[in-house]
Amino acid sequence: MPAPSPTARPDPKEMLIGALLRVPAQAIHRRIIAELNAAGFDDLRLPHMAVLQYPGPDGVRPGVLAERAGTSKQAMNQLLKSLEGLGYIVRSDAPDEGRARVVRFTRRGRAAYARVHGILRDVEREWSAELGPRAFAQLKALLLRVWESPLAR
Repeated sequence: MPAPSPTARPDPKEMLIGALLRVPAQAIHRRIIAELNAAGFDDLRLPHMAVLQYPGPDGVRPGVLAERAGTSKQAMNQLLKSLEGLGYIVRSDAPDEGRARVVRFTRRGRAAYARVHGILRDVEREWSAELGPRAFAQLKALLLRVWESPLAR
C-alpha cells in the first residue's frame, strides 16, 4: 500500500499511533516555547525542549538526558552549552562520582521550568474542557498505563 500524501486529509481509521501521539506532543512543545518567549524567556527555542521535558534536567547527568531525548551525547551537550550560555543551567562535578558531571538549574532555569508546569496545567484544563472531564481522565489513565508498561521502554 502506498504511503499517504503529506497534504491529504488523513482517514481517521488509517491514522497510526505514532502520529496520534506525536502531533499533539509537538503542538504542546510549540505552545510551551511560545508562552515562555512571551513571558520573558525569549531566548528559548524548540530544540531546548529536549532538555526541559519532564522530569527535567536538574541533578541529571548529560548522558541520561541524551538517552531520555533519544539524541546523541554530542547533540545533548550542544543544547546544554546553549542553555548554559543563556543562563538557565550550570554543569558541575557530580558529588562522589569522579569525573561525572551533572546539570543544575540556575534561578532563571527554575523560573522557566516552573512556568512550563503552569503552561501544562493550562493545557490540561483546556483539553479536559474540550474532551470532557471523564474522557480526559480516561485518556490520561491509558497513557499512564502505556508509560508504566514495557511498551514505553
